[in-house]
Amino acid sequence: MTFYLESLGCAKNQVDSELIIAALERAGLSWVADPQEAELILVNTCGFIDSAKEESIRTALELKDLYPQRKVVVAGCLVQRYAAELGKELTEVDGLIDCRRPEEIARSVRALCGCGPRGPQDGVEGLFRERRRFLSLPGSAYVKLAEGCSNRCSYCAIPLIKGGLQSRSRRSILAEVQSLLERGIEEINLVAQDLCSYGLDRGAPELMALLEEFSTLKGDFWLRLLYLHPDRFPPRLPELLAAEPRILPYFDLPFQHASAPVLARMNRRGSREAYLELVGGIRQSLPQAVIRSTLLVGFPGEGEEDFRTLQDFQNEAELDWLGVFTYSREEGTPAFRYPGRVPRATALARKRALEQVQAGITQRRLERFVGRSLEVLVEEAVAGEGLYLGRAYLHAPEVDGAVVLQAGNLTPGRRVRARVARRNGIDLEAVPDLGR
Repeated sequence: MTFYLESLGCAKNQVDSELIIAALERAGLSWVADPQEAELILVNTCGFIDSAKEESIRTALELKDLYPQRKVVVAGCLVQRYAAELGKELTEVDGLIDCRRPEEIARSVRALCGCGPRGPQDGVEGLFRERRRFLSLPGSAYVKLAEGCSNRCSYCAIPLIKGGLQSRSRRSILAEVQSLLERGIEEINLVAQDLCSYGLDRGAPELMALLEEFSTLKGDFWLRLLYLHPDRFPPRLPELLAAEPRILPYFDLPFQHASAPVLARMNRRGSREAYLELVGGIRQSLPQAVIRSTLLVGFPGEGEEDFRTLQDFQNEAELDWLGVFTYSREEGTPAFRYPGRVPRATALARKRALEQVQAGITQRRLERFVGRSLEVLVEEAVAGEGLYLGRAYLHAPEVDGAVVLQAGNLTPGRRVRARVARRNGIDLEAVPDLGR
């Protein structure tokens, strides 16, 4: 049987999709890149917020409408959260699969479609090593350190979907990374709901110990840390990064807000002053540091004074990259019952105000790279233009700007040294030094 997989949601979901592909290929199914060629179409869904849930359902229905003769199966977070409801209401599709254990998905596919293995399968760690089809652009891969989360932010549905924190062993992570490097992967992106919590389910945080073990690996590679909870930030992390240039000075710190009362209702410990101190300390230790964050507006009880505090923080912190989101009221979370709901129009206006200011901040912050020589991971050619798109250390996959390389013959998935000639909006234009 041939199968196609549509992966929605975050980078952690992408890792799950790659594990599902590995599990089904192990069972003898054949992956195809075009749903038109597939007998089975899987949709790995996101169930985090309303917009993601709507996209997941819409995608599944559209695929079934386009390919009515194929089996369309919905899997992933949406099923884990709403299995009973979907079973009653999403009758257009051919089945639902809970894939919180990707190593068992082939057995579920067999039950639905009459194919796949009958006997027991290896555990999920074997799938991490067997991953061969990456849904990232060339040269880059995500490595998931943990599943679930135990931080219990009052607005967040992740514990409802994934449960509490479940950290992988350091040995298995290192073995996976070593395997990826041997296969020519240039950039390893470490992901979890909160990297700083890694190991806490075993009694103590282990992120620093893991990074120190990465320092013993041979070779020239990039290691990028994504999603560092600012309330759990390891104080020694900038010092370690200063000593290990292969760990990129890129900090993804989801502050969410800067008003202490709002943060307290979110079940977070921070404040404008604490977060400004964290940003300042990172930049003092690592002047080349790049800081990304996310902010959440429209949370219940967010008043005008709270929003002004957030605006002041934005202007003082001058974050390099920023994503702004409006609060999504999720059933089952503590915040679902909070009073003081903010009108949607007000939340959207606040989102637009922050985004407008951030556009100028990001462009000013990017100016410091003009004239500098940077390593750039080449991602893809621009058809018919003699140009390539890539990323430098200041760009995380998919969410930040890009480097436009003015060259005619580069290899996607490999790094080149390039000199930045100018900034163009939130992108940098650079000329490769092909002699290096």
